[in-house]
Amino acid sequence: MIERSRTFDIITYCVMAIGLVVVIAPFWVVFVAGSQSLQEVSRVPISLWPSGHLFENISAAWTRTDLGPKLVNSLIVALGVTTGKIVLAALSAFAIVFFSFRGRMLSFWLIFVTLMLPLEVRIVPTYSVAANALGPFQSLLDMTGLTGLIQSLTGIQIAMSWNLLNSYPGMILPLIATATGTFLYRQFFMTIPDELVEASKMDGSGPMRFFFEVLIPLSRTNMLALATIMFVYSWNQYLWPLLITTDRKNYGTAVMQLKALIPAQNGTPDWNVTMAGALIIMLPPLLVVAFMQRWFVRGLISSDK
Repeated sequence: MIERSRTFDIITYCVMAIGLVVVIAPFWVVFVAGSQSLQEVSRVPISLWPSGHLFENISAAWTRTDLGPKLVNSLIVALGVTTGKIVLAALSAFAIVFFSFRGRMLSFWLIFVTLMLPLEVRIVPTYSVAANALGPFQSLLDMTGLTGLIQSLTGIQIAMSWNLLNSYPGMILPLIATATGTFLYRQFFMTIPDELVEASKMDGSGPMRFFFEVLIPLSRTNMLALATIMFVYSWNQYLWPLLITTDRKNYGTAVMQLKALIPAQNGTPDWNVTMAGALIIMLPPLLVVAFMQRWFVRGLISSDK
C-alpha cells in the first residue's frame, strides 16, 4: 500500500520540475539562439529571451547547407533502418520463441551480448564488409577450393564483389541488426499463451500465417514503441554515414551537414545560423516522439498484452 503524504508529493513535484528544466533547457537555448541576430548571440551573457530573426536564420541555414536533399537522405536512411530493425527483430524473436531447435538459447544470448558492442567498436570490420559485401562468400569458395575447381571444369573464374560504399544500402544494412528489438519482441512473444498457438495450429495456420495474422497484430504497440526508438537512433547517426560516404553531395545526411554550419576558426561566429540549422535538423525526431509518445509508453510498460 502506498501512503500519500503532502511532503513526499512536494518532493516528487520538485524532482519532476528539476528534471523537466534539465531536459528542456538545451532545446530552449537552441531556439533562443536561433532567433537572435549576430550581435545578440555574441553578447555575454547571452539573453535567454527569443528575438525576431528566427525565420531569417532558418533561411540562411537552409540555403548555406542545401538542407533539402540532406533531409531527404536522412529520412530514407532513418525509415530504412527502422523498417529493417523491426522486421529482423520480429523474425529473430519469432524463431527463438516458437521454434524448438538445438542452440536457440545460445543464439539468443549471442545476439544479446552484442548490446555491449556498439558500432564504434566494430567499425573497422563493418567497413571492410561494406567495401565488398560478397567478400566473405568469395573467401569461403577460395578456402574450399571450389573457385579453382569451377574454373578448371568450366573455364569461368568466380569473382564476387558488391561495393556498398556511397549507397543507401551501405548506410542502412549494417545498422539494421538490433539486440534491443530482439529482446523486446522476445519478451512479448513469451507472454503469448500456448492455447493460442495450439488453436492456430488446429485452424491449419502455418508458422508464417501465425506470425503475420496473429503475432504482428498483437504486437502493434511494441512495434510502434520500437519504431520510435529506432527512428530517433538512425536519424541521429553521424559516424557511420560519415565513414561510408565520400560523395557528400548526393549521400550526405542532415546531421553530417550540420558541421558545415559551425563557424570556422577565423570566420564570422554566426552561431545564430548554426542553432537555426540545428533546430531544423532536430525537428523531425521531435515530431515523431511527440506524435508517437502514447504508443511508445504503452508498448514499453503495458502489461495487458
